[in-house]
Amino acid sequence: MKTVVAVLTVVAAIVGLWYLACVPMNIKGVLDAAERAGEQVEPATARERREASALGLVAQNSFAIDRVWSVDRPRLPAPHQVVVELWQTTVMKKITSKRSLIYHAQVTLSATLLGFAIGTGLGILLAVGIVHSRVMDMSVMPWAIVSQTIPIIALAPMIIVVLYSIGVQGLLPKAIIAAYLSFFPVVVGMVKGLRSPDHMQLDLMKTYFASGNQVFWKLRLPSSMPYLFTSLKIGIAASLVGAIVGELPTGAVAGLGARLLAGSYYGQTVQIWSALFAAAILAALLVALLGLIERVLLGRMGVKA
Repeated sequence: MKTVVAVLTVVAAIVGLWYLACVPMNIKGVLDAAERAGEQVEPATARERREASALGLVAQNSFAIDRVWSVDRPRLPAPHQVVVELWQTTVMKKITSKRSLIYHAQVTLSATLLGFAIGTGLGILLAVGIVHSRVMDMSVMPWAIVSQTIPIIALAPMIIVVLYSIGVQGLLPKAIIAAYLSFFPVVVGMVKGLRSPDHMQLDLMKTYFASGNQVFWKLRLPSSMPYLFTSLKIGIAASLVGAIVGELPTGAVAGLGARLLAGSYYGQTVQIWSALFAAAILAALLVALLGLIERVLLGRMGVKA
């Protein structure tokens, strides 16, 4: 109960600060609209208002404060505007409609899951090789770390262009970008997990004359499961980010990234924020699903999470 109260308190504080931030962010647009409607505003000219501070404008035009939360194209949309947009583009639209966020989310989700599968498979294979081969540990691990220093926003267009030049289009380029972001957490987590058994456990396996394969399957792999699922939760969220970033340089017409692009092109900030919240909700659902699988699988294995 205390946890719920604490979470609700933090959420309420964030929402309150969000509403307060809308006042200085949107006041200039509200005053411009009021001037066009023939109302008296201070300062009287748009040029003077552009040079004035937002807080000063709020103090001089208190009558306009209640309008900052209902602007059609606000700089910062109010929370209730984002909620209404989410409702209208999910519940009120058919799933097959190109204005439905569910339609766009499933397009992004397909690239996310494919990239996550590729990244997870590659990460696990690399981790097994790193743990069992000192050569791979000394050679592959540093390159894996260095690969994460390259900004994905710069790398994504390069991947898209290279793959397009060899005729690879559609889902796969986005999945590769998603895999690029998701494989590293899996590598790190799996390496840590496979190395988690202590010397006493390893020595015990030796007294049983266990082979290398038996040590791996009966000790190292079960011990690595809690670490693996922790890294998978990070990886699935990173994979979603990669899928969205992969949609940006392609000029995609479907997907959450395409929704963000369309909103930025036409100045629809409410649409942008609703797409961002849809991505956050999708990521939370994916992480929750992995958490459920973790509890069931580790419970059956008798491994403490």
